[in-house]
Amino acid sequence: GEGSLALYRYASRADAGLRLTWLARDERDLAVAATLGIPAVLKMSRRGLWLTLRARVAVVTHGFGDVNRFGQRGAVVVQLWHGIPLKLIQLDSAATTRISVPVVSTQMRAVLRRFYRRGYRAIALMPAASEVAAARLRTAFALPTDRVVVTGDPRDDVLSEGEPLERSRTARTMLAAALDAEIGDSRLLLYAPTWRDGEADPAVPTADEWLRIDAWLRDSDAMLVVRPHPNGVGDYAAGIAGSRRIHLLSSSRQSDLTPILDAFQLLITDYSSVAFDYSLTGGAILFIAPDEEDYTASRGLYEPYREFSGGREVRSWTGILDQLEHFDTDPEWAAVVRAHSAALASRHFAFRDGRNTERVYFELARRLQARP
Repeated sequence: GEGSLALYRYASRADAGLRLTWLARDERDLAVAATLGIPAVLKMSRRGLWLTLRARVAVVTHGFGDVNRFGQRGAVVVQLWHGIPLKLIQLDSAATTRISVPVVSTQMRAVLRRFYRRGYRAIALMPAASEVAAARLRTAFALPTDRVVVTGDPRDDVLSEGEPLERSRTARTMLAAALDAEIGDSRLLLYAPTWRDGEADPAVPTADEWLRIDAWLRDSDAMLVVRPHPNGVGDYAAGIAGSRRIHLLSSSRQSDLTPILDAFQLLITDYSSVAFDYSLTGGAILFIAPDEEDYTASRGLYEPYREFSGGREVRSWTGILDQLEHFDTDPEWAAVVRAHSAALASRHFAFRDGRNTERVYFELARRLQARP
């Protein structure tokens, strides 16, 4: 996911002479690759090390550990990343070099910063969705302007290709398979909270809020899909057990969220960059942020939260339910909500033509031709 599969497929079509190998994390990844007809090996196997050592190009979406980190030196590294940053990341974030031992903190943080900067120099190409995103990625990874290029993210092509109605049908089919549930023609809502560095989601509904959510879903013929961050912490079991209209979508069932975003009519989130991607669908976005002050103070954001949320964030699911009712009964307010989604898409995406992957591929090919 995260654009790597899109780039793999485009490269395999563009040049049949390329030798492409998927480096799998585990046996599950190997099995998925096999069903897609993709040659794959375990990245930490002897074969995985050998192939990484010989690779001219290595494509990653998170870090160098996406491939065999012991063998990636010398390869041209393409860092696709996995979203437009809202919260400060990498060198822009103090959390990256935070050390719990006060006595050695200052010296060690300086050493760590130099270590990270040296490592990031291996990145030869980093696609960005817009100049806004590119500016954030350049400072986060200490990369020069020519290495972070506004090509659009390959991960987002799926949200721009073809007709909207067909994209929605395809996404709903994928979602139903991932949930192993009948969704019919129900209105679909997605709740996708961000990762909080191991802290629990403070917005988990109370027992009374779960009851109100279920009642609203029944009255609206709607379903709520809860998608925790893959590393997130939160107990949603009570709501899922108490309502047939509330479903949990884990990353083990659907590793890449982007291809199914068109299935949903509305997104509920806090600080997750999924809001940027979802804005491409034209759907409405509601924001819940019970810990806004603490979160923004500890993590830091690239822009004021009120710009991201449109100033409509609430602190609880009681507030979200009130907004849902407002959205359904007040067309003028609903238009404001939709206009904010459109504004997010306009500001954060330079391209919406479904050709991001193509631009990344040819930018990579151009750079390879210029290398000895």
